[in-house]
Amino acid sequence: MELFQRAKAVRLRSHHDKYLQAEEDEESVSQDRNGSSKNAKWIVEHVPEYDNIIRLKSCYGKYLTASNQPLLLGVTGRKVVQSLPRRLDSSVEWEPLRDGAQVKLKTRYGNFLRANGGLPPWRNSVTHDIPHRSSTQDWILWDVDVLEIHVHAPPPPPLPHSDSLDFDSSTPSAANSFKSTNFSRQQEETDKGMLQHKNKSTDSSVGSPPKMEGRTIYYNVAEDTGEVDDENVQGYSLNFNGNGVQQLTRKFEEETGLEGVIVCTRSPLNGKLYPLRLQLPPNNVTMQVVLVLPSSKVAKEFEEQGLL
Repeated sequence: MELFQRAKAVRLRSHHDKYLQAEEDEESVSQDRNGSSKNAKWIVEHVPEYDNIIRLKSCYGKYLTASNQPLLLGVTGRKVVQSLPRRLDSSVEWEPLRDGAQVKLKTRYGNFLRANGGLPPWRNSVTHDIPHRSSTQDWILWDVDVLEIHVHAPPPPPLPHSDSLDFDSSTPSAANSFKSTNFSRQQEETDKGMLQHKNKSTDSSVGSPPKMEGRTIYYNVAEDTGEVDDENVQGYSLNFNGNGVQQLTRKFEEETGLEGVIVCTRSPLNGKLYPLRLQLPPNNVTMQVVLVLPSSKVAKEFEEQGLL
């Protein structure tokens, strides 16, 4: 793709306005709003035998790699990590595909670099996958911020509707990162949000914090056998305003991107998981639930027992 022909270093900004980040453990990859960090800078390497295949190297000298490790048991997405294989293979090769002013990064096996949103543990994670839900189609789109260029390379053709590059002619060895049009949009939204917040604060009585409707629901995702990491059982939560189990299930599906999850509660008598029934407890009491994936062994046991 012509955008990368001259690029020496880039940043990749996801649909969630966060940057692809190489974590300090030199293995993990995530998303972060701090685009000025060295961890958000990726060196572009071109694969000699191909015109449209690149590698991306982190500030730790390791390559962006499409691994075979699942992000979560039963979920199709695989982890994207940093690695330095002895022999550079197809797992570190990406094919940029233009989609308007943005790009998709495709693995040699047909998956796409995907920036996940929603609730933890999916929030800020990065996987490679093929999105099937319409609400997650934009999660594989990336804005490319060119940070450095190869001076002697031929200039790429202009990109329609893309951010312009503002290079300092007095320093041809490097380029200033161009100013994204998204920044202006984000600034306008921020200013608008601050104004709305100020108006709300003026209208409300002084010293009376806004009342949160609904209930707090703590959750975790069960392993294939139904086991739960007790140390992090209250690590994730959401606020839910409603009493129906179906409505809560849809809420989890929308927030996590998972389909067909089974919302369960643990019996205080024997500790076993049981699917929630029609209604949640009254009076918006705080709850603790467990999400069971439909492809897991415990879900099949529910079916055999007639609990689904």
